[in-house]
Amino acid sequence: MNILMITGDFVEDYENMVPYQTLLACGYKVDTVCPDKKAGEIIATSIHDFEGHQTYTEKVGHNFVLNATFDDVNADDYDALYLPGGRAPEYLRLNDKVIELIQKFANSNKPIASICHGAQLLSAANIIKGKKVSAYPACRPEVVLAGAEYVDLEMDAAITDGNLVTAPAWPAHPEFLKQFMKLL
Repeated sequence: MNILMITGDFVEDYENMVPYQTLLACGYKVDTVCPDKKAGEIIATSIHDFEGHQTYTEKVGHNFVLNATFDDVNADDYDALYLPGGRAPEYLRLNDKVIELIQKFANSNKPIASICHGAQLLSAANIIKGKKVSAYPACRPEVVLAGAEYVDLEMDAAITDGNLVTAPAWPAHPEFLKQFMKLL
């Protein structure tokens, strides 16, 4: 199975790398793309942590090498879509081609996994109306305004609604990936 991962600068490091490596280890092919970048180019990542403050903290993460070119992507070539969180979704949602790709996956009823701030992309693509969706709590207003039911989960939990798997943050990886691979 071929999975498309749309990512970008200052994506959450763990939400980018851990699912990518896990899916590869389980035998899936994962193409990682970012608008305006080509295969072999890098994106910068951030590490977001929960350290007892009113919101998460942010630290510089690793550089991540993309393995596919965004302009070459065709949704028909993929079986599923993965949208990591962090800060990248806030600017990725402004790209019309990103939104069109997400809508094509949704309209084809292909599995879509979104974690943390990835919900900003789901909301912008207008594909979650009537769905139960989890995300980082700061994304709750966008999820609700997009017509979805925001599900407040523990940070290590995930939820599946139809073809959509969502979770609040990287501590949910085990459950999130288990549910996503079940759809695959």
